[in-house]
Amino acid sequence: MNGNRMIQLQQALSSESVLISFSGRFTQGIIEELGEAVKNYLETENRPKNDIFNIFAIFIEQTQNIKNYITVKEGTPSYDRVANSGIVIIGKRNGGNYVSSGNLIENMDAPTLARRIDRLMALDKAELKKLYKEEMKKDVPPGSLGAGLGLIDIARKASAPLEYSIISIDERFSFFTLTAII
Repeated sequence: MNGNRMIQLQQALSSESVLISFSGRFTQGIIEELGEAVKNYLETENRPKNDIFNIFAIFIEQTQNIKNYITVKEGTPSYDRVANSGIVIIGKRNGGNYVSSGNLIENMDAPTLARRIDRLMALDKAELKKLYKEEMKKDVPPGSLGAGLGLIDIARKASAPLEYSIISIDERFSFFTLTAII
């Protein structure tokens, strides 16, 4: 990357008040290393412990969601393109923080994902807590990478409704972004 492009990137990150950013392939090892760095960074700020915990937890959930989606696509023709598309950002907004993540998804997965998030956005905190408890009691479906609690937990910990977008890239892929305000 040449100097001019580096300056443009730094200015773009600064204009969005980005504190931490990672773009690339999410592996368990990278998530753990980034998680430790995020936790250490947040502990240097004068913030309530609960805020630090929520930012950290949302960061971990979002990166795990990307990793899990990539894992599901392993062995498919879309794997290589999807595997390197992940990005996660922690920044400041309106006196608080935000955690944003994004990655390529196959267009056929977009409607189901949008319905799940729209459903969560329509619930208040008490309803999210109730849904979380109900989902905890269910058996994990065979072949699943989890109980599907990640998005619910992100919505519970966020201080505002989740923000998301699904932007069509081409006939096969869209770029999904999710932002949680803390």
